[in-house]
Amino acid sequence: MVNLTVDGRAVSVEPKTSILDAAARAGVSIPTLCYLRGLNEIGSCRVCVVEVEGTDQLVAACNNVVSEGMVVRTNSPKVRQARRMNVELLLATHDSECTSCVRSGNCTLQTVANDLGITSLPYDRHLAHEPWDQSFPLIRTNDKCINCLRCVQVCDKVQGLGVWDLVNRATHTSVNTRGAVPIAESACTLCGQCITHCPTGALRERDDTSRVFDALADPDKVVVVQIAPAVRAAWGEQLGLTHEEAGVGRLVAALRQMGADYVFDTDFSADLTIMEEGSELLQKLAHPQDQKLPMFTSCCPGWVRYVKATRPEFTDQLSSSKSPGQMFGAIAKSYYAELMGIDPHRIFCVEVMPCTAKKAEVAIPTMNDACGDADVDVALTTREVCRMIRAEHLDPRALPDEAFDEPLGTATGAGVIFGATGGVMEAALRTAYHLVTGEKPTPDAFSAVRGLDGWKEATFDLAGAPVRVAVASGLANAGLLLDALAAGEVSYDFVEVMACPGGCAGGGGQPIHEGQELAGARGDVLWGLDRAADLRNSYENPAIAACYEDYLGAPLSERAERLLHTDHRAWRLPREAALG
Repeated sequence: MVNLTVDGRAVSVEPKTSILDAAARAGVSIPTLCYLRGLNEIGSCRVCVVEVEGTDQLVAACNNVVSEGMVVRTNSPKVRQARRMNVELLLATHDSECTSCVRSGNCTLQTVANDLGITSLPYDRHLAHEPWDQSFPLIRTNDKCINCLRCVQVCDKVQGLGVWDLVNRATHTSVNTRGAVPIAESACTLCGQCITHCPTGALRERDDTSRVFDALADPDKVVVVQIAPAVRAAWGEQLGLTHEEAGVGRLVAALRQMGADYVFDTDFSADLTIMEEGSELLQKLAHPQDQKLPMFTSCCPGWVRYVKATRPEFTDQLSSSKSPGQMFGAIAKSYYAELMGIDPHRIFCVEVMPCTAKKAEVAIPTMNDACGDADVDVALTTREVCRMIRAEHLDPRALPDEAFDEPLGTATGAGVIFGATGGVMEAALRTAYHLVTGEKPTPDAFSAVRGLDGWKEATFDLAGAPVRVAVASGLANAGLLLDALAAGEVSYDFVEVMACPGGCAGGGGQPIHEGQELAGARGDVLWGLDRAADLRNSYENPAIAACYEDYLGAPLSERAERLLHTDHRAWRLPREAALG
């Protein structure tokens, strides 16, 4: 152990421990801006500088390690002066109009500046005002960027995409798309991980709340809202609610208070997705000579964009099943409209998602199979729906729980776990087992696909036939898996991929918490809801059975194929076209 003193407090830590971690062990907090553990430990912002006795210059606490007998002062006059000057220099090139910033109140730069008591700037402000395509689902505001490089590192190391890079030189250096190409022509999958790891408001999702408010106020529109599985595990975080206070029933009540005509559960269409995707898998496994395996899940639009933009040779192996959100929109504007006697053109379908890629998915021109209109009109992130609740001055704690509307509000535990990595795979295997054997699988029979490992694999027995499966979360892991498949190093029948680490629970549209990765904790909430569910298998959902009996006929029927499936080659990304 290495013994040192931090602000007069003796502490012993393991060799090679950073000064930052040693200080935390001693109960001393050192502010940081650019630091991301294991990803970005470059000390570029100079906010974490400390004074080490016997050293003339201040050192960055995040990337300097302890030594025996070291004496560290984290808040000496010299440190405070340097830290304050460094932050003032950052603010001189930062758009500090916090009242109109989406991250106000949840901005690390704002917090550090406030803690340092900075109320005025001694330097002239210089802003670059670089243009950006405001129609793109991901918005970057250069004037709010502090060049911390977090987005660069997350995109490179976690997602393996390399969308962001430093451009220009010297005082003109800034972060932009690699090669300064238009964002729509880049490899961006809209996973949103750069947004959730940005310490300021330099990156955000395009705000679509005004479109929803307009629809809610339009008497000619029937506003139908669906809530995705992972949203229920996170929406309360942004409003200061505990998980116990933030039950999905309160979110249903809040949406009705805003004026939503019907509020449904995307878990219903997650069950529907399993019926279609599971049947599609069994059909492929029954005729392996006519198929190229593995079949990949297609419920994650970030993953679909990744395949089309970077590995188009795998496009035909994506399941043709639409995502649960898109399936729901198609069913709402066909089956439900007919059931309720509503003109489907009057239905305005809103999905509340943990995802930023959904904003692009709803705009895919071929996602209009129900009535010719878009299956889903607007995708809101979890953050956006929380901003709407605040804008309506609603106190969720004062709202009683309200149930989803029926019949599209009934779901099973299998639908809930769609929001956690491995959940789609497990849900599909539960139903596939039943379709093959006619029996109910034992609880947690396929739990080997759970967990936060970036690449998991397992083999399961389906009535004597081994099925080889894999689960990947995080696009860098997906890329490694595809490389191994292409090289013939691995062989699978069915593969689930989620663009975001931990799955939708860690989605790019979820609430942002500085320095915390909450996909695991949120996923545990979803697995807990599954364990507590009366029905845990998609085929047991009575609303799904009724939908097939009364309208669709059977999985993979002609009507089901038309409404619930899609052709991934029927639309192209600009980058995909460039790749040929």
